[in-house]
Amino acid sequence: MLYFLLITDEENQIAQMSEEDMGQLMADYESFGAELDKAGICKASHRLQPVATATSVRVRNGEILHTDGPFAETKEQLGGFYAIEVANLDEALAWAAKIPSAKIGTIEVRPEWAM
Repeated sequence: MLYFLLITDEENQIAQMSEEDMGQLMADYESFGAELDKAGICKASHRLQPVATATSVRVRNGEILHTDGPFAETKEQLGGFYAIEVANLDEALAWAAKIPSAKIGTIEVRPEWAM
């Protein structure tokens, strides 16, 4: 089954990390990526630009509305995701716990809703 591992963390916290801490976080992500590659389960992964670059789109009464920024005020922001193909939720949760940002943010695990 395809699961999406949605990475949310506080952009302010990331921005305030020391160069050394940021370097370690990126090294941890490289190691995690290599582990995913070895397992052959990663279907896609992407890091997103900061929330300040986001534009939200809504259609109300036939009118298209664009708003700068995210659709909701939150403490944590979506920073990226992995799409992995594993047998069940338990496996997806185990992989989510290995994502480096799980130590400083939250990883939301959601199954694909196949159409």
